[in-house]
Amino acid sequence: MGNERGNGKRGINGVKVLHLNAGNETGGGMVHILSLLQQFDRREMTLGLLECSVVYEEAQKRGLSTVCFGQTSKYDLSVLKIVASYIERERFDIIHTHGARANLFGYLLKKWMGCQSRWVTTIHSDPREDFTGCGWRGNVWTGLHRFALKFPDHYFAISKRFRDLLVSFGIRASRITVIYNGICFEEPSCPLIRRQDIGIDEDDFVLIMVARLHPVKGHMLALEATKRLVSIYRQVKLLLVGDGPLLGDLQEKMRDLGLERHVFFLGHQPHVHRFLAISDVKILPSYSESFPLVLLEAARAKLPVISTDVGGVKDLVDSPSLGWVIPVNDVSALTAAIQEAIAHKMEGTLRKMGERLYEKASKQFSIERLAADVYRTYEKLSCLRDET
Repeated sequence: MGNERGNGKRGINGVKVLHLNAGNETGGGMVHILSLLQQFDRREMTLGLLECSVVYEEAQKRGLSTVCFGQTSKYDLSVLKIVASYIERERFDIIHTHGARANLFGYLLKKWMGCQSRWVTTIHSDPREDFTGCGWRGNVWTGLHRFALKFPDHYFAISKRFRDLLVSFGIRASRITVIYNGICFEEPSCPLIRRQDIGIDEDDFVLIMVARLHPVKGHMLALEATKRLVSIYRQVKLLLVGDGPLLGDLQEKMRDLGLERHVFFLGHQPHVHRFLAISDVKILPSYSESFPLVLLEAARAKLPVISTDVGGVKDLVDSPSLGWVIPVNDVSALTAAIQEAIAHKMEGTLRKMGERLYEKASKQFSIERLAADVYRTYEKLSCLRDET
């Protein structure tokens, strides 16, 4: 077993929880896990990562109690015994899994290894869409994941829609707790940048999309909408923050559409806030989401949003005064919403929309509220375990 931090001690009258994750997240899932763990007593919570990658490095920086199990590939099951032994030795009350691979391990730990801890999982995304574009291997992983999801003791759904989705899978509603993502709404401490630092002008209308480069996120739609817009508004620029398997296809599409002067591929960025701060509107044309953290990050930057009607988006953007919610897979609707945003900027009212979004989000979707909701569920599950 690899590097480890923390002493594994239980807080006074606390619940001891192992959060299990593959360890290769770079987007909202990583932010959710790390931000949540920072709210808890380090003696009660440990982050267990199957592989030592980006999440491990970030957890170390934040001083979280962390253990890396050293899985050599996603097909390496030899690490399963190591994880099971660690759980037994440390006497965790609850195993909390995040993501498809961790969920499969949760099933194997319970059914193969006889783990006695209660098992909970957070549904961060639609299990039917997690492996979109991955061919037959994706179909196999989707089937395995859907099977494993029948067995947790309890579920956290990141939106009411995801609760309903789980119920449609045959899971009892009494085993599901709806929790909304949350973030800290204090402005992040990071070096700021100016528009000219990345080659855009002060009078440009800047769209920003923060998402991994994956088919489910709708980047192709964003490029198509940008193409339609630049024929009318030459000063439209699109910032794409994130990396992923679709990079080459998106760059080819950009060239085919003649958008080289309008689209900026910025890759993975550890300080997203500074790019939000120089943008005019955040777009998210996804085909599937749970409750997107990137929209809360936009709200923190007082940036209005344009998002497809997925997951819990309407629980945040529930009024036209806060932004735009559009149909899925509709380039015309996306283009029209951006045109309206441009008109609002010209009228001087766009920034006010972002300020209203900030006011709502900071009151209802704080990380403190999320942590309190999660911990209450831990306590109930721990009591049930003690009774049995």
